[in-house]
Amino acid sequence: MYKHLLIATDGSALSDRAVTKGVELAAQLGANVTFVTVSEMWSPSEMADRAKLGDGFGVENFEAALTESSRKILAAAAGVASKAGVASDGVHVADKRPAEGVCAVAASSGCDLLVIATHGRRGLLQLWLGSQAMEIIAMSPVPVFIIR
Repeated sequence: MYKHLLIATDGSALSDRAVTKGVELAAQLGANVTFVTVSEMWSPSEMADRAKLGDGFGVENFEAALTESSRKILAAAAGVASKAGVASDGVHVADKRPAEGVCAVAASSGCDLLVIATHGRRGLLQLWLGSQAMEIIAMSPVPVFIIR
C-alpha cells in the first residue's frame, strides 16, 4: 500500500502526535519516512522593528537559529523513527510558507502519503487563524492523513 510517508513537524506538541502516529503507521506498513519542517522567511517589518530597537540580531543570526532549531526538530523525529525501527530522513525547507514547503517536498521526494496534525478549528476561529492543514489538503499531490 503506502511505502514512503512524509510527516510534517514543527516541533510542537501537536505535531509530535503526527510524528508518533505517522511512525506507528510506517512501522505497521513497513514503510520509510521522510520528516519535513518548514521555516518561514523573516518578515521585512520584523527586521525593521529589530533595527529600530538597535537589536543586533541580524538576518545571519536569524537563519542560524532557524537552522539549529530545524536540526533539533528533525533529530527528535528521527529518534522516534529509530526507536520504532523505521528508516527515516529529514528535510528542512527554509523561506517558504508551511503548506507550500510541505507540498513541494511531497511532490519531489516520492512520498505516497502525507501525515500532518491539525487543531481541528472550525467557524470564525478557523477564518481568523487560517489553517495550514486546509491549505496542505488543497495543494497536496498525494493523499493526506490528518492527526487530531
